[in-house]
Amino acid sequence: MSVAADGVPVDKQALPTDADVLAQLDRIRSSAEFDVPERARRFLTYVVEEAIAGRGNRIKAYSIAMEVFGRDSSFDAQLDPVVRIQAGLIRRGLEHYYLVAGNDDPVVITMPKGGYIPNFSRKDPVTAPDSYFKPIHGKNLGRFFERASSGKWSVLVVTAIVVGSVMFAGGYLFRLDPLDFTGGNNIRQAGPDIPKVLVEPIEDLSGTQRSANIAQDLTDEVISQLAKFKEVVVVAGRSSNASSTLFRINDPRPSFALQGRVRIEGEKLRLSTRLMNRADSSIVWTGNYENDLKAEGLVQLQADIARSVATSLAQPYGILFQKDSAQLAQSPPNNIEAYTCTLAYYRYRANLNPQTHTSVQSCLKRAVERYPGYATAWALLSLTYLDEVRFRYRLDSLPAPSLELAASAAKRAIELDPQNVRGLQAEMLTYFFRGQVQESLQIGARAYAINPNDTELSGEYGFRLALSGKWDEGCKLIASAVSRNPGPSGYFEAALAVCSYVAGDYVAAEQWSQLSDLGPNPIFHIIRMAILGKLGKLEEADIERKWLEQNAPAFLPDIRNVVATRILRPEDQLIFIDGLRKAGLAIPGN
Repeated sequence: MSVAADGVPVDKQALPTDADVLAQLDRIRSSAEFDVPERARRFLTYVVEEAIAGRGNRIKAYSIAMEVFGRDSSFDAQLDPVVRIQAGLIRRGLEHYYLVAGNDDPVVITMPKGGYIPNFSRKDPVTAPDSYFKPIHGKNLGRFFERASSGKWSVLVVTAIVVGSVMFAGGYLFRLDPLDFTGGNNIRQAGPDIPKVLVEPIEDLSGTQRSANIAQDLTDEVISQLAKFKEVVVVAGRSSNASSTLFRINDPRPSFALQGRVRIEGEKLRLSTRLMNRADSSIVWTGNYENDLKAEGLVQLQADIARSVATSLAQPYGILFQKDSAQLAQSPPNNIEAYTCTLAYYRYRANLNPQTHTSVQSCLKRAVERYPGYATAWALLSLTYLDEVRFRYRLDSLPAPSLELAASAAKRAIELDPQNVRGLQAEMLTYFFRGQVQESLQIGARAYAINPNDTELSGEYGFRLALSGKWDEGCKLIASAVSRNPGPSGYFEAALAVCSYVAGDYVAAEQWSQLSDLGPNPIFHIIRMAILGKLGKLEEADIERKWLEQNAPAFLPDIRNVVATRILRPEDQLIFIDGLRKAGLAIPGN
């Protein structure tokens, strides 16, 4: 192999051999941690084999659709998003695999966004300087996203909106604990033991005043962006002066240390970051970023990099939570550890299963009893109350599901922490299902301005915008959230199914619904029935109807109200009702 996947000649010694790549491909495909559908596995196998055979220039959406998915010569990538969808699954699957099972593998296989040609590289030791500056996903990481769907308006995944960070004196008005190296204990734990991340000053490798200033500004910006996530505690490391750093690596308090190195070569900025588990000094995650300082303003570039780091690490499905969350896959919690309850909530969120909901809600109730000052637990408890109402869980229970319970818990979360976006998300949804849509969207806009990096919040806010009639704006936000979310995103994939449906692209709508995998949730089956009705797939639509009759009989007689409480505009409601009618559902009235 004398040519890299992007067609650039390289030193043969810098690349793994064909045999190395095929052996690595076998390791990935045989691992349970590479959790993708079989057709995505065939997709990865095809592009890897084509690349090592020297046919990288032939790896296009058209050839993949023909060779892997059996599409005919009429395939149009703009109308049929199957290749883009499966490529997104492969990228998420590879990232998860290398985080959990493949951390020590000798060869790294990636599929950079913007194309389908795989990259192959050897995994150098994490301390080797050269490995710090090799981009994992190419230049401008986090700036470009895939087109997520197509139709009359083409849902384009957009760059996250640049929101200026408010930096107060010293940077400590965020939920941030400065680390005291004099021996005093400045860690103030008013709640449960949630992950703590020590952000060490980014090391300047260039040794100039300019590079030192950039390293310091990047450190401050990363701290600022991380501190917006309330599921983690950010601990600021200190430097002894502007040009040297002093770390307490063996300090037992923070669980993780985020380290970085920056190098300026001419007008090229290169940053490497890594997250270290301080208990055993193992490397949990690495990120590499490279950009031209002339291509955009320095302030914007620093903000973009910091947002990408923060989103990768601290969002609900980010690196800090993946390993802990995986342990709960088979068994919901039965203890009162509050952090475990929050992890369990996000696992429930993956498929909205009513059986899991019950145990998670009970856990969160115990959590707020034990830690009444833990705002995030109150927020998640509010969301479970809300789900009881909108998905009609536990209708026979006493007390009956109530929006007032959801509103009260959301209010408590915001009283405890007005900047907690999960609390604001819960309040936004409560207002929405009360019919106070404008108030709901105002709260959502405020939460999004606080932390646009939180994909859980941005996706939910985007869905509220879409359902209120702002389809283009809202669906772009949802698509962006899906592209940046490393964890389960079935709920938002179902939202993209609705987006495509309203746009008139029923093929894409069906494909998004197939990806969403929300089988236990009744609203998922209503969405599927409307889509199948529009496609004329009446036998499949009848299967969805029978599921609802057996598992959620309260929905069908009340279907107009079910639609109206979610879709604001009457003309949009009629579009959805039309699909249900075509699916064979008898709906009286106009």
